[in-house]
This record gives sequence, C-alpha cells and structure tokens, in this order.
Amino acid sequence: MSSQPFREPHTPDDFGRFIKGWIRNPLAMGAFAPSSKSLAKLMARDIGPGSRVVELGAGTGTVTEALLANGVAPEDLYLVEREAEFVRILERRFPQCRVIAADALHLNGEFANASFDFVVSGLPLLLFSSEQRHQVLQQAFRLLKPRGHFHQFTYGGVCPLDKDLRATFRVDSMLLGIAPLNLPPGFVYRLTRRAHAGAPENGSASVRRSR
Repeated sequence: MSSQPFREPHTPDDFGRFIKGWIRNPLAMGAFAPSSKSLAKLMARDIGPGSRVVELGAGTGTVTEALLANGVAPEDLYLVEREAEFVRILERRFPQCRVIAADALHLNGEFANASFDFVVSGLPLLLFSSEQRHQVLQQAFRLLKPRGHFHQFTYGGVCPLDKDLRATFRVDSMLLGIAPLNLPPGFVYRLTRRAHAGAPENGSASVRRSR
C-alpha cells in the first residue's frame, strides 16, 4: 500500500502511557509492553480486504496497524477499548476507524444488527475468571457471521479458552502460530464454529489443532 490509513505513528508518550496503565492496573493490562509487530502480524493473519473486523482491547493500536496494512478498510474496522488514555490515542492515530469506548465484557448495546468476519482479541484471558471467559466467547460469536473466526492471543502454551468451554459453544480451536520474539512469547489461536456436529471447519494447512 502506498500510504497508511492512519494519521500518526506511535510516540514515546504513547509507550509511557502504556507503562503507566500497567503500573496502575497490571491485571487489566496483562502485559508490560505493547504487542510486538511480529505478534500483531500473526493476529492479523488471513484478514484482508473486504473483511469486517472487531478488535477487542485495541490498546495503543499495534494490531490495528497490522490489520490496516493487510488491506482492511478503516471504515470496516471497529476498535473496542475501555481505557480512556488508550481511546484518545486510538482516535488520534486512526481517525477513519470506529473507536468504541467500552468494556469488551459488556457490548450488548454497541453492535445492534451488526455481523463481522473476524473478532480479534487482545484481552488477557488468562487473567479472567471462568465466567468472564465465557462472556467473551459468547459475545464474540454473537458478533460473528456463521463462518467467522475469532483470533485470540495468549502467553500460555495452550488455548486460554478451555476444552469444556469450547464444547459448550461448539467451536474448535487451532494454533495459528507463535511469535517467539514477542516479550513474552505470544501464541495466537483461531476459534471457529464447527461446520457439522463434531467436525471442525477446514483451516489452513499450516494451522495446527490445539490440545
């Protein structure tokens, strides 16, 4: 692409605000630094032109950059972020995207009659309660089209949405890949509704099924 559909790059002040947010509420942040470009690229894998996308926990916009660089139209990209400091950063950096100041756990009134191809989540699910993880998955698949995909990162080696929870929602999880140079190393999983009872949809040949 000849030009990027956002106005400003990250600034040192953006990083400083991230650190302050982590110091103020480390459990809500989940990481002490923004996602690396390698992890962001992995989160945006297979998401391109024509895709309608919701990003949960958009932070300061590293994954947003990767999605736009892949060709997602800014008007088709919805950024959900609850931290007021980050909302202001997102609005400054991505004026053409739709920035929604809301808690990703409470989106019932934010997307009436909307449907999306991808939900991309930067939420620290390993720090969430089982009830909160259930709520995230419920809302994600309420927003998705029948053959839509949910991308979730984690710093653990297994999918943070456990087998019983996936069975409840009749979805399957596949490991898209690992970003070993991220700090800490990041794993990205794709969750998709089962095409038939007990049978997952076909994924990329390089995608590995999670345990």
